[in-house]
Amino acid sequence: MIRKVDCFFVFSNEEASQKLVDQFRESSCVSRVYVLSKFPVNLQYCQQVLVEESCSCSTIRQIAKLVQADFAFLALGESMLYLGQGAVERMVQVAENTDAPMVYADYFENSEGTISSHPLIDYQLGSLRDDFNFGPVRFYRTEVLKAFRYENYETLKYAGCYALRLRASRMGELVHIPECLVTKIETDTRSSGEKQFDYVKASARERQLEMEQVCTAHLRDIGALLLAPYPETVLAQHFEYEASVIIPVRNRVLTIRDAIVSVLIQKTSFRFNLIVVDNYSTDGTSEILKEYALQEKLIHIVPERKDLGIGGCWNEAVFHPACGKFAVQLDSDDLYLNENTLQAIVDKFYEENCAMVIGSYRMTNFNLEEIPPGVIDHREWTDDNGPNNALRINGLGAPRAFYTPVLREIRVPNVSYGEDYAMGLAISGKYKIGRIYQPIYLCRRWDDNTDASLNVAKQNANDLYKDRIRTFELQARIQRNKRVDPDKAWMGED
Repeated sequence: MIRKVDCFFVFSNEEASQKLVDQFRESSCVSRVYVLSKFPVNLQYCQQVLVEESCSCSTIRQIAKLVQADFAFLALGESMLYLGQGAVERMVQVAENTDAPMVYADYFENSEGTISSHPLIDYQLGSLRDDFNFGPVRFYRTEVLKAFRYENYETLKYAGCYALRLRASRMGELVHIPECLVTKIETDTRSSGEKQFDYVKASARERQLEMEQVCTAHLRDIGALLLAPYPETVLAQHFEYEASVIIPVRNRVLTIRDAIVSVLIQKTSFRFNLIVVDNYSTDGTSEILKEYALQEKLIHIVPERKDLGIGGCWNEAVFHPACGKFAVQLDSDDLYLNENTLQAIVDKFYEENCAMVIGSYRMTNFNLEEIPPGVIDHREWTDDNGPNNALRINGLGAPRAFYTPVLREIRVPNVSYGEDYAMGLAISGKYKIGRIYQPIYLCRRWDDNTDASLNVAKQNANDLYKDRIRTFELQARIQRNKRVDPDKAWMGED
């Protein structure tokens, strides 16, 4: 028996949309075709559904009421779409073979006339971010849509697709087909660095609140929700230095001097030092560091090991005998905003008795001129739900500072991307984190930044790593919650 599919897609323009309808009709698997639009359109051989927002919960509910076939093909993005050879049949085949609640596939990307393949990554427990790239098509079993009708998200304007995907993930494994089955006409040709901060723009605030609501409910359903604040961190251990600024560096001859000076001008009521871990620079950076070390203005460490990433360099500094009570981050191409940054960070540790402090920063170009989106303050963090929402977003902010005994206990992963996020997640699951919402840091965006402009393969590798560390943290929280004493007031205590 041929399994049937109902297809739903968003109207783009009359020519492209009619062509897509005609392609659907060529498949023996397709039963009905629906076009979603905000206004009446003139297309043949399909039914029209008027919607306000294609990814709202009301739209998903409309689709759930309309679908009658075994599967639903959903293309709810605004980009034009063309089907590959046997695309619908292949999705049916894989969904049948795997019994997956949802399947998705790689795709071809047509960007300004150039067609290239766009591979995707596998979904896992920690793939909670709402911007996970499934490509332009999500192929659901009808049971998932029917189950969604009972979800309590009636008023959500933007988070319907996100809630549906998370609902599907609780019903089974979401399956990735590593084959390009459709072609998407790409309209957003910005670089990865330009897209990176879309989620913290003021215009996205309502959308982010909805996503947080849905993610929090999902965490509750899978037993990973942290239910109450953590006890205060006891900051009692004695250190010779109250704080150490830590700069890992490799080949930053153009920026390292600015970073060093921004530390040396700090005005504090306590003793601090600067530890720079030089990961075998070859461009003249090492000579600059030696110059300052000879003046006893910094501790210049060259590791014995040659297999260290940024995280490994952090460990070299954190476990150094001269490391202070608080280890404070400064990237080698960034600067502190002014001479009061370090004092503000240490004051926040004592003010909130926390194990980690995260500040806010201003985006600049190489010449330190402000660039969009300006100040990044991560106000989506809240004391009551920030540690849960941290599992959904892609970053926690900067600069980051740590209570050194906690950092030594956890250790920093020896990688050069995501090590800061990994530490933030691990600490947020057990300890309190303090936030500074005023900018205290300048983040330079220039050609040599690691995430300024990435190709698809590198973006995928980065996303896969962050999803994996989310999975680790989710599993840890689920296990702690299973062992928790029901009489405890908070969920982080074993």
